Amino acid sequence: MAASSTAQPEGGRLRRALRRLSSSEQELDDQQLQREVRRTGGCCRVADAVDRDRVMLAGTLRHVTLRPRSGTPALEAELYDGSGSVTLVWLGRRRILGIEPGRSLVVQGRLSINKGAAVIYNPRYELRG
Repeated sequence: MAASSTAQPEGGRLRRALRRLSSSEQELDDQQLQREVRRTGGCCRVADAVDRDRVMLAGTLRHVTLRPRSGTPALEAELYDGSGSVTLVWLGRRRILGIEPGRSLVVQGRLSINKGAAVIYNPRYELRG
């Protein structure tokens, strides 16, 4: 018997509905954020980023803090993309307009792994709506 052209593909509506019902709200938010990141051309996931590589990442800022380093101001922000997070550090800055929790942005810079945590110093950034 031939399959009809209206048959649901593997992972059809029922499977997606069951996945939504069995997932936590955080998992659903992470999946949505990862879909948005994939739509942003040229970006990789934080979980796939490699130490010392130049990367382009997209995500949402979770925390923004002013943390002086050796007497010099440093603005730190945590960027989360659904797969992991990276700390963004702007040295010599106390505040940057638009850099605030909940804001979506795309960043570019050299990734550094420091004590198991991903960091990008003075990244280039583009604010998203």
